Amino acid sequence: MTFDDILAQVITLLQRQGRVSYRALKMRFNLDDEYLDVLKEELIDAQRLALDEDGRILVWIGDTKGTVETASPPTPPTPDAERRQLTVLFCDLVDSTGLASQLDPEDLRAVIRAYQDTCAKVIARFDGHIAQYLGDGLLVYFGYPLAHEDDAQRAVRAGLGMIEALGQLKTRLEQERGVHLAARLGIHTGLVVVGEVGGGTRQEGPSGPAPTQSRQQPANVQ
Repeated sequence: MTFDDILAQVITLLQRQGRVSYRALKMRFNLDDEYLDVLKEELIDAQRLALDEDGRILVWIGDTKGTVETASPPTPPTPDAERRQLTVLFCDLVDSTGLASQLDPEDLRAVIRAYQDTCAKVIARFDGHIAQYLGDGLLVYFGYPLAHEDDAQRAVRAGLGMIEALGQLKTRLEQERGVHLAARLGIHTGLVVVGEVGGGTRQEGPSGPAPTQSRQQPANVQ
């Protein structure tokens, strides 16, 4: 057995046990005093993986990551799927492509941010949850993650509030930037199953909400 072989086995032994006596090493690997001294010099001084204790014990101080098995943290239980009455509101700008061709990119960004912020303030008043910002569109849940007895009504009232607030924004943008802002929205409501579908780490609330019943109320801010 070569010196490197013995060194590797001693390192493995130290990683597992944390400490080992010099006498045990001599007996285990049939080492003489000179061989043991060289081994100690390599571990203590050269690689700095161990310390000498009282001239009798070799104590491991190296990193044990990746060499000593540790218990993995428990995987959190996957929540059971549940049925929910979910109302989904979607709102987007009308003719955003034309708006983009009319405005400088920075001005367009400012307009869209003003539109999104206006909608978000109204949505928050009715405890809606903005699930996604989709370009110039907003996908909003009522009934997830917080549920209320009147989520469908909250969605309708939020939609009406957004129309009113965007009307005021439209007037201001026409005066400041000379642009005509128009938005439309739709509301769907029905039973869904809320839970994880498939693998991966990306999760966005209800997995593909698809209401079994739907009612749609289009509205435009003109």
